[in-house]
Amino acid sequence: MSFWIIVGVLALVGVWLIAIYNGLVGSRNQAKTAWSQIDVQLKRRHDLIPNLVQVVKDAMGYEQETLTKVVQARNAAAAATGPAQSGPAEAALSAATRGLFALVESYPQLKANDNIKQLQEELTTTENKIAFARQFYNDSVNGYNTRIQSFPAVVAAASLGFHEMELFNMPEAEREVPKVALR
Repeated sequence: MSFWIIVGVLALVGVWLIAIYNGLVGSRNQAKTAWSQIDVQLKRRHDLIPNLVQVVKDAMGYEQETLTKVVQARNAAAAATGPAQSGPAEAALSAATRGLFALVESYPQLKANDNIKQLQEELTTTENKIAFARQFYNDSVNGYNTRIQSFPAVVAAASLGFHEMELFNMPEAEREVPKVALR
């Protein structure tokens, strides 16, 4: 009889470990998929920016400093990997892109250019998609991290190879409230 009790307890522990393992794998995979969605949107953004820079460059041969900053920020953002590198690189790209948009706004011939309008709209749409993808990623990572830190999974998570994932944090530069000057 005690043999069957031991077998029963071992079977329950085995089922428990399998259930925890499968749940953690599902949560981790959801977070990885969420990161992939951010990556897809960032790639789209990185592909749109050179087109915008080229159209602006074709429309005017000056203001090279602004265009150079955008290209450099885009290249740095495209080379970044993972949330820790991507956050600051994408913040720098956003700042450079805002500078380019401000430049466009100050030149009527650029502001009226249909190609620039279309690219600005596509970039705005992509920025919105990136924001939603970041939110979903952070929600997924938070759920995963909570699972591996909660009892009873915390007992087995580390020994099964599950470790905390990084959130996609917003750099301090993006937290600043923009200054609006009304004349």
